[in-house]
Amino acid sequence: MSTTETPPIAPAAGSALSQRLIAGAIILLFFYYAAGVVITLLLSMLLAYFLDPAVEFLERFRIPRAVGSLIMVLILISCIAAGGYVLYDRMNEFANDWPKYKGTILVATGTIQGKIGRLEGSVSELTTPGAPTDSPAKAAAPSQDSGAVHNLLVRGIGSLYALILEGTFVPFLVFFMLAQKREVWHATMQLFPISRRTQVKETLDDLRNVLRDYLIGMSVVTLVVVALSSMFFLALGLDYPVLAGIASGIFNMVPYIGAVLAWLPGFMLAIIKWKAVSHFALIAVVLTGIHIVAQNLIAPQLVGRQVRLNAVAITVALLFWGWVWGGMGLILGIPITAALRVICDHTESGKPVARWLGA
Repeated sequence: MSTTETPPIAPAAGSALSQRLIAGAIILLFFYYAAGVVITLLLSMLLAYFLDPAVEFLERFRIPRAVGSLIMVLILISCIAAGGYVLYDRMNEFANDWPKYKGTILVATGTIQGKIGRLEGSVSELTTPGAPTDSPAKAAAPSQDSGAVHNLLVRGIGSLYALILEGTFVPFLVFFMLAQKREVWHATMQLFPISRRTQVKETLDDLRNVLRDYLIGMSVVTLVVVALSSMFFLALGLDYPVLAGIASGIFNMVPYIGAVLAWLPGFMLAIIKWKAVSHFALIAVVLTGIHIVAQNLIAPQLVGRQVRLNAVAITVALLFWGWVWGGMGLILGIPITAALRVICDHTESGKPVARWLGA
């Protein structure tokens, strides 16, 4: 009499999944605690991709690649320094006028808080008979302003150490990445077996095209938004129209929620000039229209369909990387997710993830 024995279930699948989860957790912790280093590397790579076409253009005129790379890095530093100086000058003037904005904003905030407090008192009367009706709301303490602004800046740009690290090392990394592009490319190919080098080359080529198109497209779109927003603020007669336009353009780099964040600079400048809701509605409508035109008409023509990320993937990426890195995560979240889609699209096991991201 024969008996059929059931073979034991191999735990290979569960073990592989556990290893991937552990590896993912380790990578996430590294990204979180080594944010300054990782952000510096990513910014350097993106800038190198952005400047590489200009270096290749200079090579056509028999300019050595190292010299062309140095020229482009110096031009980049000069542009950033000039823009920083102009921005600092405008912000310094705004800081001198801050007291009059601060008083108006505190009055408006106190009014809103008072209405919320009265609403809470009414609800308390309905839910707890006999409860005191005094409004618990109080005007925001002026002493908290500096702490709130400090926390906002720290969360937006990271720690002072990270900022110094990025400003010091990024130009050198960009120069070395540009000057030694071919050597780095060849050394990268040597890391993989011969049978996979064609696949790796195709992946890196697609990655270069996606990131380059995204950077060029977003740069042009941001400049267009800054110009249109500045002209709109100037036409309204608001103070510091260029500063507000630059802030709106930077906020516009964040998909979806950037259309709402771009209202804030205009609202802050208009609060001492107008009191009617219609004026603020006009600012919101016009800035949203500029955002929609830039993102849906101009950006697709420049970026094309290279990025290929759906709305859900973009939203999740913004939430995740914004949580990990704050303001820098909102800026870098889209290129990181687009790079992940390209890598998954060239690996058999990652194709389902690529299809989901690009659906």
